[in-house]
Amino acid sequence: MVVHSASEQVLAGLDPEQRSAVTAPAGPVCILAGAGTGKTRAITSRIAHRALSGEISPRHVLAVTFTARAAAEMRSRLTVLGVGGVQARTFHAAALRQVRYFAPRLLAGRAMPELLDSKVRLVTLAAARVGLRTDRAAARDLAGEIEWAKSSLVEPTDYVVSAARALRDTPHEPAKVAEVFTAYEQLKRSNGVIDFEDMLRAAVWGIEEHPDVGEQVRGQYRHFVVDEYQDVNPLQQRLLDAWLGGRNDLTVVGDASQTIYSFTGATSAYLVDFPRRYRSATVVRLVRDYRSTPQVVGLANAVISQARGTEARLRLELSGQRPPGPEPDLRIFTDEPAEANAVAARCRSLIDAGTPAKEIAVLFRINAQSEAYEKALTEAAVPYVVQGAERFFERAEVRQAMVALRAATRSIPGETPLPAAVVEALTAVGWAPDAPPAGGAARERWEALSALVQLSEEYAATPEVVPIGEAASVERPVTLSDFTEELARRAAQQHVPTVDGVTLASLHSAKGLEWDAVFLVGLAEGTLPTTYAKTVEQVEEERRLLYVGITRARQWLWLSYAAARSPGGRARRPSRFLPQLDRSGGTERAVSGAGPARRPERRRTQIVSCRICGATLLAGPDRKLGRCPTCPSDIDDELHERLREWRQRVAGAQKVPAYVVFTDATLIALAERRPGRSEELIAIAGIGPRKLGLYGESVLALVGGAGVDDVCPEKTFEISS
Repeated sequence: MVVHSASEQVLAGLDPEQRSAVTAPAGPVCILAGAGTGKTRAITSRIAHRALSGEISPRHVLAVTFTARAAAEMRSRLTVLGVGGVQARTFHAAALRQVRYFAPRLLAGRAMPELLDSKVRLVTLAAARVGLRTDRAAARDLAGEIEWAKSSLVEPTDYVVSAARALRDTPHEPAKVAEVFTAYEQLKRSNGVIDFEDMLRAAVWGIEEHPDVGEQVRGQYRHFVVDEYQDVNPLQQRLLDAWLGGRNDLTVVGDASQTIYSFTGATSAYLVDFPRRYRSATVVRLVRDYRSTPQVVGLANAVISQARGTEARLRLELSGQRPPGPEPDLRIFTDEPAEANAVAARCRSLIDAGTPAKEIAVLFRINAQSEAYEKALTEAAVPYVVQGAERFFERAEVRQAMVALRAATRSIPGETPLPAAVVEALTAVGWAPDAPPAGGAARERWEALSALVQLSEEYAATPEVVPIGEAASVERPVTLSDFTEELARRAAQQHVPTVDGVTLASLHSAKGLEWDAVFLVGLAEGTLPTTYAKTVEQVEEERRLLYVGITRARQWLWLSYAAARSPGGRARRPSRFLPQLDRSGGTERAVSGAGPARRPERRRTQIVSCRICGATLLAGPDRKLGRCPTCPSDIDDELHERLREWRQRVAGAQKVPAYVVFTDATLIALAERRPGRSEELIAIAGIGPRKLGLYGESVLALVGGAGVDDVCPEKTFEISS
C-alpha cells in the first residue's frame, strides 16, 4: 500500500500530457517533447512510477543520453523521487563499462586495448603515410570525417560512394580521405589502441556474436530509455538494437525540430520512423513550455512553422505557460562593431538592474564572431566566459598569426597599407584571402584569421591625429606595428580571469542550456544560414539552429544583425528565417500566424539611428524619440511639463484632441533632444513642414526657456482646412 502511494505521488504536479507519458503501458513509447516542456521530468517520473508501483526493478533499467551532465541530472532526479539503482549513462560510458566487464571473456585473457582520447595524432600520421601534409586543423577535419564514417557504419572501402550519397563536404578529395581512413585503421591495430567508435562496435560485437554475453546483458537490462533520440547515429542505434534483442520495452524522447548535429552522423530518422517500426507504440506530445514567456514561445513557433522536410512532420506548436514578458527585441545596426557595442551596453544595463551575469548569453553561428563581443564586453566592464571554445586571442591560430604579424613589422615596408600588410603577413601561416577551405576545423581557422583582417580594415579607418603646432594637426596612417600593439592590448584585456560572467557561445554549444536573457546576434544572410548550406536539408538545419537559439531564452530575447560587417562595407540582408514582422503596435513583434511569410513591401524610409547606442530604429515612437526604449532617457522634466501645458492650451483653442497637436512620444522627444533651430526641430520624426509652420516658433521659444504664458497669450490657433 505504501509503495502504491509513493508511485501516485510521482504523478503530482504533472500536466495531462506528462501524465500520459508517465503512465503509458509497458512497450514502445515515443515522447515528442518540445523545448522547455519538461522532458527530463517526464522520463524520470516514468521510470520512478513504474519502479515504485512494482512494475519494474530499477536495476533492470538502462537510461542513455548524450552528455555526462544530462546523465547526472537523471540520476539526481531519480534519487529525489526515491528510486536508486538505475543505470543512467551516455552511450559511450555504457558501452565502455560493458566492454571492460566482458573483456576477459571476449579477448581470451588478452589485455583490453588502450582507448584513444583523440584521433588527431594518429590521423596526422596516417595522412603523412599516404603523402598528405596536414596541420592540426586539417587533421581535426579528417578525424571528424572518419568519425562520421564509422558512426554511419561506413567502411574505408565504401567511403567514396557513401560520402557522395550523403553530399559530404569533404576536407580533401574523397578518394584521398579513404586512403587516410585505411591508413588510420592500420595504425590503430599496429599500436594496439581503439577509438570511441571501436568501443561501441565492440559492445555490439560482444552481444551479437557471443550468445552468453548477449544473454547476460539482456538479463541485466530489460527496460530502456533514450533521451535526445533525434541525435542518435546508426552505430548507436545498432547498439540499442543489440541491447533490446528483439524486445520492445523502450521509451524514447526527442524533438525533431532540435536536430542540429547531422554533420556528425546524427539523424532524426529513427525518431520519425518510430511509430512505423513499432506499430503498437504510444506517442505522446509535450507542448506546454514552462521555460520561456509566451512572447518568446510565439517567436519560436513562427520560425519553425516555416520549416520543410522530414523533421517538419513532427513539428510541435508550443504553448507558453509562464506569465507574459517583454516582446522579443529586433535590432538592426550599421555594422558589426556597433552591434557588439549595443549588446555589451544592454548586458551592462541588465546586470546593473539585477540580472546575474551568468544568466545572460550571447549566441552566434560561428566561433570567429566572438572576438567583437569579447572586446565590447571587456570595454563595458562586463565579465564573460566562452562556452565550448577558447577565447579568441587564446586560439592557437590567432596566437600564431600574432607572431607572424610581429615578425612582418621588420620585413614589410612601413608605407604598405595596413590591410594589405596584414594579408601579406598571414599568408606566411597558410591563410589566403580566397574561398575558405572545406572542413569545419580548417574553415573555423580561416574565419578566425579573416576576423584579424577585418579588424585591420576597421583599425586602418581611424588614422592617428598628430599635432604639428599649436593650432594644427595632421592624420598619420596607422602602421602594422600600431596594429600589433593594438592586438596585444586587446589580448591582455581579454585574458582577465572570471568566475561568473555572460556566456559567449555558438548556437551548437548552447544546445541543452538556458538563460534569463539571450542575445542572438549576426542574423544576416550568409551567416545564418551560412553560405556553406547548399542543399535544402542543410538550409533547414540552419533554421533549426535559430529555433534552438530562441528557445534558450526564459525572459528576454534580443535578435540583431548588422547591415554591413565593417563600417562602409557591403550591404547585407537579414536572415530569411526571421518571421514576418508586425510594426503596427509600435514595437518589433513576431507574427506567429500560419502560412508562409509574405515579403514586406519596399518603402523608402529614412534611416534613423539611436543617438545613444547606434541601433537602427524601426518603430515609430522610437524614431521620434531618437533612441531605443531601453536606452537611458535624458529628458528635461521641467521642459516636458511646460510642453504638455502648452499642448493642452493649443488643443483646447483648436477644439481637437491633444495628440492631434503632438503625440506624447513627440513631446518626450522634444524634451529629450531640446532642438534649438528649425532644422533640428523638423529632424524629429512626426514633425513635418506643416506642423513646423504652425507650432515651430512656439516650441523653439519653450525650449529656449520661455513660459507657456509667453507663447500662448490667449491667442487662437487656427488650422486651415
